[in-house]
Amino acid sequence: MSEPMSPLDDPNAPSGQPQTQTAVLERTETVPQVAEPGDHERFAHYVRKEKILESALSGEPVTALCGKVWIPGRDPQRFPVCPTCKEIYEGLRPPEDGGE
Repeated sequence: MSEPMSPLDDPNAPSGQPQTQTAVLERTETVPQVAEPGDHERFAHYVRKEKILESALSGEPVTALCGKVWIPGRDPQRFPVCPTCKEIYEGLRPPEDGGE
């Protein structure tokens, strides 16, 4: 003969205590899309130095002046400078990353 289950052991037993529920909130995140996918991959982009350091420590992506979002991991010296980033940096266009 087995011992009877206590109410704490029985998942189907009614309880006199209030039940808790968990809700899931969905977060939608918008990522800027490039007119020609892959085009930004051929360039080195301008990003604030402190953002690159933060990314190196946290693994979070950075946003270039032109709006490209990525996790830095390659040598920017090996690529030409993004013309859009360069225009923004030189003051010809307002920044697309929400910065100054």
